[in-house]
Amino acid sequence: MSATEDQAAVDRVLAGDISAFEELVCRWQKPLVNLAYRFCRDRGRAEDMTQEAFLRAYRSLGKWRRESAFSTWLFAVATNLYCSELRRIPARIVPLEEAPEPIDSRAIDGGFDEEEQERVVRAAVQGLPAKYRETVTLFYFHEMDIAATAQSLAIAEGTVKARLNRGRAILRHKLTKWFSGHLQGVGDVGR
Repeated sequence: MSATEDQAAVDRVLAGDISAFEELVCRWQKPLVNLAYRFCRDRGRAEDMTQEAFLRAYRSLGKWRRESAFSTWLFAVATNLYCSELRRIPARIVPLEEAPEPIDSRAIDGGFDEEEQERVVRAAVQGLPAKYRETVTLFYFHEMDIAATAQSLAIAEGTVKARLNRGRAILRHKLTKWFSGHLQGVGDVGR
């Protein structure tokens, strides 16, 4: 679906065709649930937060200024809600130190299979301070570019770059003992 189709659906909703909002929900529900899940790591809570995000978006449709794509605006609404919700009721985070030790410490990759590596990295990201966690989550896990991440978080692009660099540095420090230097390939912001 295109940005033009999103805009047409919004126009129909604003003209009184409330059923057109269902198109937007169907189109964007899965990406918003995935984004919420990356914030809270709880499927039920992610679905609840997504429902609230759609409700807020519906109530605020008239405030969309159309300076950016509807999806960018929708993700900004959702991200703001998710951040506020997690400040209000933080997600349960397991400290990286409580993660299980590698099965075979002699293995080159520390004994981790790909799924375990991903779990440890995600746990480390969840342990970041909120401003870095939110930025890293949007940029890397939701694959937003610098501009979209900045717009979603309502911060400057330079701030996004700084938070990404600092977040990566914290992660590199945290994960070095787990992956014994394999994170050297984590590159600079290049999108």
